[in-house]
Amino acid sequence: MFEFDQYLGFLSFLGILTIGFWLMFFLLLFIIPYWLTGTFLEWIKGKTSSKKT
Repeated sequence: MFEFDQYLGFLSFLGILTIGFWLMFFLLLFIIPYWLTGTFLEWIKGKTSSKKT
């Protein structure tokens, strides 16, 4: 059915696909909301400090 080279290629494809899936999952659920929250808080801090002066 499959030769050994095709089997290794298929396994490497599945590994790369799985790594890509978990990277996108991590980026969308942790990194991007963290970045947006920090940017928003810095923007609020800048607005309040400019009103004080």
